[in-house]
Amino acid sequence: MTAARQKWSAEVTEQSDAMDLEDHIFESDDARKIAASLKRSAEHSHRRKAEPFQSAMSMLNFYINRAGKNLPATRRRVLEHAKDELRVAFGRAKEG
Repeated sequence: MTAARQKWSAEVTEQSDAMDLEDHIFESDDARKIAASLKRSAEHSHRRKAEPFQSAMSMLNFYINRAGKNLPATRRRVLEHAKDELRVAFGRAKEG
């Protein structure tokens, strides 16, 4: 991969209207902690354009999608569980 491609997702996170995130939050093994941090960030961010729930879920999906095949199954499980925890934190029912 070229240096430009490696920096693309970091640039989107830093320069776009993405939320301001806690450092290294996606490295946590605690899905509830990830969800709580995303909720706090979404509710306090001045850079987001959407509602807090949508912004938080979008950032989580963005991270999962950018990792793609490089995301180990154990990390994917934690992050997918964080989606459920995020829904609970915002009082949303799981779709589907």
